[in-house]
Amino acid sequence: MKNVRNAAFLLLMATFCGCMNPAERAARQKLAAIDAVVEGEIAKGSFPGAVVCAGTADEIYYLKAFGNEVIEPYQEPAQEDTIFDLASVSKPVGTATSVLILRDRGRIDLDDKVVKYLPAFGAKGKEEVLIRHLLAHTSGLPAYTSAEPLQKAYGSPCPDKVIEKICSLQAMNKPGEQFRYSCLNYIILAKIVEVVSGEPLDVFAQKNIFRPLGMKDTMYNPPDALDKRIAATQVVDGTPLRGTVHDPLAQLMGGVSGNAGVFSTAKDLSIYCRMLLNNGVYKGRRILSREGVELLTSVQSHGRAYGFDVSSGYAWIRGEHAAARAFCHSGYTGTSIVCDPEKEVFLIVLTNRAHPNDKGATKPVRTQTANIVFGAFEQ
Repeated sequence: MKNVRNAAFLLLMATFCGCMNPAERAARQKLAAIDAVVEGEIAKGSFPGAVVCAGTADEIYYLKAFGNEVIEPYQEPAQEDTIFDLASVSKPVGTATSVLILRDRGRIDLDDKVVKYLPAFGAKGKEEVLIRHLLAHTSGLPAYTSAEPLQKAYGSPCPDKVIEKICSLQAMNKPGEQFRYSCLNYIILAKIVEVVSGEPLDVFAQKNIFRPLGMKDTMYNPPDALDKRIAATQVVDGTPLRGTVHDPLAQLMGGVSGNAGVFSTAKDLSIYCRMLLNNGVYKGRRILSREGVELLTSVQSHGRAYGFDVSSGYAWIRGEHAAARAFCHSGYTGTSIVCDPEKEVFLIVLTNRAHPNDKGATKPVRTQTANIVFGAFEQ
C-alpha cells in the first residue's frame, strides 16, 4: 500500500510539473532556496520560528513553516496556519485599508481636518493636520508616547486616556513638512474610523475587509480557544504572550488599536496581497477601488503611500530585485509584507523574533528572502 501511495504521489507531481510552463517551474525551483536562509537564521538564534509565503496575483507558489512558535517555557512547533501578532503590519492591513474604504464610500475626505472628527486634537500646533498627514506620517506628532505613566494612573485598558494624551501633545513640526514614523498617527486614525462608522476598528475591519476576503484567521483580540495556534511574543512572569497584543499602547487600547493589534496567518495575508495586486478585487469581490489601492500602495508624500512604505528609509525590506513601485511594511514582532505590482509577486515573512526575550533579529531573513523571491521572477 505504501508503494502504491508513493507511486500515486510521484504521478501527481509529474502531472503537476508537466502543466507548468518553464518560467513557472524555474521560479518554484529558485524559491526552494528560502529553506536554507530561514533554517540558518533559526540556527543562529535570530528567531524561534517562521512561516514564509510567496506567490503571484493568481496563486501561492511557496508556503512553509519552520522552527517553533513557542520555545519558553515549553516548545511547540510552528505550523503553516500559525497565527502571528502582526504588530505594525496592522497599520496598512487593518487601519489604512479601513480609512480608504470610508473614503471610497464618500464618508470622509483625505483633506478633512482631524479636528472635524476629534475637536480635542486641535491644539498645540495640530489644528491644521489632515487625515492624509496621519496616513503618511507627516502630521508632526511624536513617534510614540510612554504607556507606563498612563497605565499607572488609569489602569489597563484605558483607551480614552490614550486618545486624550495624544490630543494633548505638542506638534514637533508643521503638518506636511517632515516624515516621522509614528504609532500615534494610526491610533488617531482608528478613532476616526470609529467616529465616522459608528463601529470600533475591529468590527469595521472584520465586516469590510477580513470576512469579505475569507480571511478566517485574521482578527483583533483572538479568543483563548486559539491560543495553541498563536506564536508567542515575550514571556511575562513566566507566561508567554499568546493572543495578547505585544505593543504597550495597543494593550492600553484594549487590543483594538490603529498601530497594532491584528493577528493573522501567512495564508490569510496572501489573500490580502492578492487583492491589492488585482487592483482591489479578490474572487470577483471588490474591497477597495482602484484609486483606493493606488493611494494605499503608491508614493504620496516623503516616499510613503497612505498605508504602505515605498521608498522611505524603512523600505530596505524590499531587497535588491523588487521594482521601484514595490510597496512594503514591517512589524516589530518580526512580521513583514512586500508586494511588487510590476511583477505581480508578493512575499510574506512572519517570525516571532520578540520571543522569548525581545532580542531577536530579522533584517537578514527579510532581505535575503526578498532577494530570492523577487529575483526568481526576473524577466
